Amino acid sequence: MDENFNVTYITFGGYVEVEKYKYAYFVVIFITYILIICSNSTIICLICIHQNLHEPMYIFIAALLVNSVLYSTVVYPKLLIDVLSEKQVISYSACLFQYFMFYVLVSSEFLFLAAMAYDRYVSICKPLQYPTIMRKTTVTVLLVLPWLIPVCELTLAVILIDNERFCEFSLPSIFCNNSIHRLYCVKSQALTIYGYVLLINLVFFPVVFILFTYIRIFIITYRSSPEVRKKAAQTCLPHLLVLISFLLLITYNVVIVRLEADMPKTVFLIMTLQLVLYHPLFNPIIYGLKLTEIYTHLKNLLCPSKLN
Repeated sequence: MDENFNVTYITFGGYVEVEKYKYAYFVVIFITYILIICSNSTIICLICIHQNLHEPMYIFIAALLVNSVLYSTVVYPKLLIDVLSEKQVISYSACLFQYFMFYVLVSSEFLFLAAMAYDRYVSICKPLQYPTIMRKTTVTVLLVLPWLIPVCELTLAVILIDNERFCEFSLPSIFCNNSIHRLYCVKSQALTIYGYVLLINLVFFPVVFILFTYIRIFIITYRSSPEVRKKAAQTCLPHLLVLISFLLLITYNVVIVRLEADMPKTVFLIMTLQLVLYHPLFNPIIYGLKLTEIYTHLKNLLCPSKLN
């Protein structure tokens, strides 16, 4: 093996009796992936097609759903290949790429939710200034930064990982996530510190900003008319539900990596699957059912006969 490239292939060790249940694995993963693609794409298409949905709030929702599709695509196709393969392996470079893309898209989710929180704050608390503040340029910047910032910050993390020497080649997971840190010969202090920096920049600050923004919205609307309070609840509640759901899953991710050595393999597999199963399906359901404008178009699409 080349001295400058000390890992060629990494084996996924997180599967349970994959040879015995490979077709069951494949069917469940394939159906879930198709549901994710179809449900998210439906809402995205509705937002693109209907002129009354061409507003910043709905544009941010479309971007968030595109992010969910990309998030799933980073993981699901490889899972489908692995469950039908004799060996569940991935090249070192492909593993780094999957790790990089997975956490870029996870981070983007929080930043998009922060952008949406800012949009709701301006819309509800400063309605007269909304057209001036949320101009096309502002919306474009708020669409680009949630992808650009994580790419820049996580590039350094991948460079640091690439400089580490691995002594283990079996990853206790089914895709390349934080479990990759278990493969190092020596725990890197620089990576640990930079990991905390990433956590603060890409998760903690956006979550604090989102919570602060919605607290401000609820304080201001509490003093307003019942109609304003109802409007605020209708538009803010879906965003908060998505935030809570995603935050729980990311906390879940940190916890399962920490507890992996102390839990049965089957339990660990089930917990790992939660990361990629629920959230990409949860988003289109929440936005499709809770936001009136999207729900109306969705109902008209699925039940056109009721219009007659």
